[in-house]
Amino acid sequence: MSTAEQTPAVAISVRGLAKTFGGFTAVDHIDLVVPRGQIFGFLGPNGSGKTTTIRMLTGTMRPAAGSVRILGEDVVRHPHRVQPRIGYMSQKFALFEDLTVEQNLRFYAGIYDLPAETFAAQREYVLRMADLVGREGELTRNLSVGWRQRLALGAATIHDPELLFLDEPTSGVDPVARRQFWDLLYELAGRGVTLFVTTHYMDEAAYCNRLAFIYRGRIIADGSPADLRARHSQPIFDITLDRADDALDWLEHADGIDDAYLSGASLHAVLPQGATTTSEELRERLARSGFADARVSEVEPSIEDVFVNLVTEQERTGAGGASPSPAEEHSRKHHHGERSGDPR
Repeated sequence: MSTAEQTPAVAISVRGLAKTFGGFTAVDHIDLVVPRGQIFGFLGPNGSGKTTTIRMLTGTMRPAAGSVRILGEDVVRHPHRVQPRIGYMSQKFALFEDLTVEQNLRFYAGIYDLPAETFAAQREYVLRMADLVGREGELTRNLSVGWRQRLALGAATIHDPELLFLDEPTSGVDPVARRQFWDLLYELAGRGVTLFVTTHYMDEAAYCNRLAFIYRGRIIADGSPADLRARHSQPIFDITLDRADDALDWLEHADGIDDAYLSGASLHAVLPQGATTTSEELRERLARSGFADARVSEVEPSIEDVFVNLVTEQERTGAGGASPSPAEEHSRKHHHGERSGDPR
């Protein structure tokens, strides 16, 4: 391991990390370096290995191979040195629903053995940060999903951790609550907390300083959102029309189209690198094939486009391991940017 990776500026350093379950490889010898003070996004679809990775990073699951250093400590050999300095928030919000907001915060403060004065200061900060002032006596079960999410974040940070792991924290939360939650994460990052966020929402990538894409247990790309988009050199066209399913089938079999998939309410068609086809020419081809209402425009690649292109390339070259299941292939082609989380 290089000297740079052991400096105080590095929050997470992973080398050759692997985990197998019987004959199945869930995480396949991945490398990661996460600088302190950053929001690091760990993105991938259903079953890609995100949750298994985060469990090894937090010391709750032993790796089959590789090394993990968290805040300069070997988490496998010395988990007791690491765990008081980190926080963890799971997708299912590990809260006691029959306790009040106040009681949940006191319970988690007790786990970390916080002195009374420290708890008083942290309690005040958490209640203000999560906008829970006045709700201290409310039963957790009576809170909306968005409020429970805020409380879970407060419980995970009650001991003022240096590094916070968030595993699919916005899954099942409405878009407004998701945006508000990310505002809270920015506030934490502004205080110097390093955030490691796993998500299957590709639009959340724009909120991160740096990203890594994991697919079928392997890291297939990493970098800043801008860098990842810049690496995508193939032309992409956005297509809106009424008969989207029929048009998708036509695009998947049309000459000169490398890939096609649903993106939100429209279709995206990816052309080969160096292609000179214009949006008008593609519109005319669609019109001649029975899609006269098609509206076509060339667009800059989104993080979703980058990810789909990377997955397609993995499958094309055989680098993605075993062939995708019918469900995986359907998910790739019918790509909406919101996917189900990893199996627990």
